[in-house]
Amino acid sequence: MSNDDPIGLFDSGIGGLSVLQRIREVLPHENVIYVSDAGHLPYGDKPRAYIEKRCFSLTDFLIQNKAKAIVVACNTATAAAIETLRGVYTLPVIGVEPGVKPGLAVTQTGVVGILATTETLKSRKFENLVSRFCNDCKVVVQECPGLVEQIEHMDLSGEKTVSLVKRYVASLLDQGADTLVLGCTHYPLISDLIESVAGNRVRVIDTGFAVAREVVRRLTEAELLSTAEKPGTEIFWTTGNLDKMEKLVNYFWNKPSEVKALCQAGETGNPKR
Repeated sequence: MSNDDPIGLFDSGIGGLSVLQRIREVLPHENVIYVSDAGHLPYGDKPRAYIEKRCFSLTDFLIQNKAKAIVVACNTATAAAIETLRGVYTLPVIGVEPGVKPGLAVTQTGVVGILATTETLKSRKFENLVSRFCNDCKVVVQECPGLVEQIEHMDLSGEKTVSLVKRYVASLLDQGADTLVLGCTHYPLISDLIESVAGNRVRVIDTGFAVAREVVRRLTEAELLSTAEKPGTEIFWTTGNLDKMEKLVNYFWNKPSEVKALCQAGETGNPKR
């Protein structure tokens, strides 16, 4: 590995862009490869073994493309596979997890609400996270089926999306939560909507900055920070529909970017259009 090799990120879809945005803010000179595994979306309702298999396939693909570090930019994938990945690969592997600790640090009512996928909330990793930090405070959780799909469809403020957000947020507020943790990397992409529904007195926690700081720490520790002075590049891949991915990247990333079709991890072929 060299300092100018790219950082590799993957997510079940476009949600990991919320993490990439934070990484780009603190590491403007790093090259990045991002894989959206939209052909297997969503992860949140799939068995752990299935998600773990996808994580290995995508990690192998990123390593084949000279990734010097892997960011599992998906809460569900992190919960399902991060420990196994770290046991197999020697390069830095950074995951994401719901911001329980920062949520507990700012709550006034002592009740923190977690918005996340089904698979994340039932994982042992999440249970351990809550038991490690939750002493005098209470954590209440809300599964959010359908929300990832709405974001992937670029329906960020439509009637169905608003209805889902209102229902999920109300469930947590009714239990006394004054702090909401976005436990899926897709959710920061609609943070304005969530904040509007929750109201001004409710804090909304996005852990993207914490992940970005951890990437900096791990690359510094491994002496792998880029030495380039020019802005870093981004290459986007998808296992899903290429036309759709191009539209999503153009909308959320808002700068000219290369988008490629990934038929199977490690293989390229005719784009799915």
